[in-house]
Amino acid sequence: MQISISNIPEEGLDLRFSKGGEWFHQYVPMEDGCDFSIDKIDVRCQVKKVLENVSIKGTVEAKGMIGCSRCLEWFDFPVESDFSYVFTPAEDYKDEDEIELTCEDLDYDHYEGDLLDLGALIVEQIVLQVPIKPLCNDSCKGLCPTCGANLNREKCDHETQQGRSPFAALKNFKFNKEG
Repeated sequence: MQISISNIPEEGLDLRFSKGGEWFHQYVPMEDGCDFSIDKIDVRCQVKKVLENVSIKGTVEAKGMIGCSRCLEWFDFPVESDFSYVFTPAEDYKDEDEIELTCEDLDYDHYEGDLLDLGALIVEQIVLQVPIKPLCNDSCKGLCPTCGANLNREKCDHETQQGRSPFAALKNFKFNKEG
């Protein structure tokens, strides 16, 4: 989705658009081992231009599937994210070598030319919502470490092995206070 900056009216633009999973996976390819997929993306945003700066505020809603990190089963993965960015011309920053960013600077980006591509911004908002350790539910029992059975669906005859602590040898340690 590209916006021509010179064509943004004074009152701004209200944009609404939907994209499918194919569009998303052009940015984030589905490869072997990919643990999430997106089916549908809906975006609503307000675009305003103030002098050379472009302000974008909106919401991304997406539906997809993600793999549980314990039982490896796929489950529904809804995304709803609000975003707000200010785009400034890139030439304003060409003379600077390195600068340290603050938290407030993360809401700013740069554009070159007359076109502003919202695609990377939308994909970024979705990827930021992907949990580091997704769980199908908080009480997921995971897989049996011996036979690989999904313990949410079936029981197996293997004893649940308690992880042996490296401090187990200290359990019976007696401390002598004398001396």
